[in-house]
Amino acid sequence: MSNNKTIITIGRQYGSGGRKIGKLLSERLGMPFYDKELLTEAAKKSGFCEEIFHENDEKPAGSFLYSLVMGTGAAATADAMPLDNKLFLAQFDTIKDIASKGPCVIIGRCADYALEDYKNVLNVFIYADMEDKKKRAVEEYGLKAKNIEDAIIKTDKKRASYYNFYSGKKWGVAGSYDLCINSSKFGIEKTVDFIVDCVNELNK
Repeated sequence: MSNNKTIITIGRQYGSGGRKIGKLLSERLGMPFYDKELLTEAAKKSGFCEEIFHENDEKPAGSFLYSLVMGTGAAATADAMPLDNKLFLAQFDTIKDIASKGPCVIIGRCADYALEDYKNVLNVFIYADMEDKKKRAVEEYGLKAKNIEDAIIKTDKKRASYYNFYSGKKWGVAGSYDLCINSSKFGIEKTVDFIVDCVNELNK
């Protein structure tokens, strides 16, 4: 769709198919897709090695008290800032840089918060029923069936802590997004169709 001007950010529960939905959207709309690719870009721009970004990807900040003491604004020097904050800011700047180049799909990593001043953004959250998430986690992600529900809940708690800490909003709560969609109700393809319809409306 050549007239598309919309950037799509996707928050997602683990096992909801959010990444797959984002990938299909990028293909349908003919625009770049960023998930782990964003970490690669952030590493290039920041000088930190890519492995550090992967190790800390969407994990809750471990320096909350230190951040309160040191401050996160002008009072905090680059040297004094905790590593997790430096990594977040590197991703934050990378997201803005990517968005400045045109329409794209960005998965997670507080992209909706980074782009909150942009007018051409559609912020989506994908969730799903637990049974569907468990099935997808085993069949598509390769997780072991034992304690699978605990693993899903633990991953989502980490994502929520990361999002809530840095954005000041609530992960998975409707007021934080433009659209919240249960992929179990519609399936992956129909969910993609619905989001494309929304993008088409925004581009009229």
